[in-house]
Amino acid sequence: MRPKKKDAQAEEIDLIEPISKTKLKAEADALQDIGVKLVALPNSRLSQLDLPERLFDAIAEAKRITANGATRRQKQYIGSLMRDIDVAPIVEQMEKWEGKNTAENAYFHHLERWRTRLIEDEGALSEFMQQYPNIDSQQIRTLIRNARREASLAKPPKSSRELFKLLREVTTDSQDGVSSAESFEEDL
Repeated sequence: MRPKKKDAQAEEIDLIEPISKTKLKAEADALQDIGVKLVALPNSRLSQLDLPERLFDAIAEAKRITANGATRRQKQYIGSLMRDIDVAPIVEQMEKWEGKNTAENAYFHHLERWRTRLIEDEGALSEFMQQYPNIDSQQIRTLIRNARREASLAKPPKSSRELFKLLREVTTDSQDGVSSAESFEEDL
């Protein structure tokens, strides 16, 4: 008797390796860890994440529970709810809040370098004003002069901080709807 020939679909199914239980458990634990971080967030931040209603309610319930065993089960439940959603945007936003977003960090370092150059170098102001012509020249000159004076007298850097805020406002306003961090990342 001849062996039966398998059709193409049956062979393709045989080639797909099943996911190991260890890998499934690791993924579930990772989702549960993200859920634990969500529980630790304040409600104002949770509302910014655009979570599904069931997940949001489960997180709110976990915040109310005080018994150890119940909190553990609730966190497992949150982890199981997270298997049904895309967690990438949630993780990305949480990393931004934790300061781990590299594009945003690069943008702030870029602003810090500008601030340092403006305070230390006389010619840097004209270069900055060419790139960002919408800045109030009198305001930035005053802040630079005051920051230099504060540095020479070893006073707290109040004007330097104000200068940084001004630089951030000007560079954000000049992007016309595009995030400065995103546009700076494209320039790299």
